[in-house]
Amino acid sequence: MNANDSIKVDDLNKPYFVWFEDNWTHDDVLHQHDKGQLVYVESGFQYITIDERIYLLPQNHAAWIPSNTIHKTNSHSEKIKLMIMFADTDKKNNFYDEVNVFSVPPVLREMIKYAEKWSQHLTKDPDETIFLKALFNELPHFVEHSLKLHICLPKDQRLAKVIEHLHHQYNKEIKIENLGDLVLLSFRTLERIFKKETGLTLSKYQQMLRIIKSLELLSSGNFTISETAYEVGYKSVQAYTRSFQSVMQFRPTDFVKNINTNSTKWSY
Repeated sequence: MNANDSIKVDDLNKPYFVWFEDNWTHDDVLHQHDKGQLVYVESGFQYITIDERIYLLPQNHAAWIPSNTIHKTNSHSEKIKLMIMFADTDKKNNFYDEVNVFSVPPVLREMIKYAEKWSQHLTKDPDETIFLKALFNELPHFVEHSLKLHICLPKDQRLAKVIEHLHHQYNKEIKIENLGDLVLLSFRTLERIFKKETGLTLSKYQQMLRIIKSLELLSSGNFTISETAYEVGYKSVQAYTRSFQSVMQFRPTDFVKNINTNSTKWSY
């Protein structure tokens, strides 16, 4: 079932609306709504396109999507549990005007899970309102650091073939300087246009693709850190760890500890 297909969230006469579901099937077309939206991935992983950027939400991570922001969900893991909350937000707090992707601390995780008791309730409930008002009031304080974990989708159609090639060959040894041949541009010209459109060089874009894909693999629980490193194209665990840390500002082992609340043992 799809929340946006069956219920017009903005027509509900209540400040908050909770929608939790196993194996969630959500809108895969661009849409927007007046309420802001908190998306929490309890298990699995989810890609979300927001304002022409693709974000990855690994397990135990959440995204805040501001009101009236154009977005859609993309591919996700086979089994996923999403917890979604819509909210009228404080217009005076700038936090609610920006996209944020962040790891969810234990206290917030428990608050989100507790709110499941109000899932799909269409009528006002004073207890629900008081509880969720407190949750969203504290949300900016729970977000200690916001991950800049996204890739931009360029508008320049000359880059379409290059983007497609990078997305399909990210884990291969690509001669970056030869990518201009795909679109009949010199490497210097391609690099200039690409950086203007995406904010990244071609090699940095490939690195981001590798790290994002590695987060997906680690979140699945089916790959060790070592297996993940080679799967996404690194020749050694050390090289992968250095690349991961340069992007994420923490190590792969820290990420694994965060997503595996049951203390799953990982080995190299």
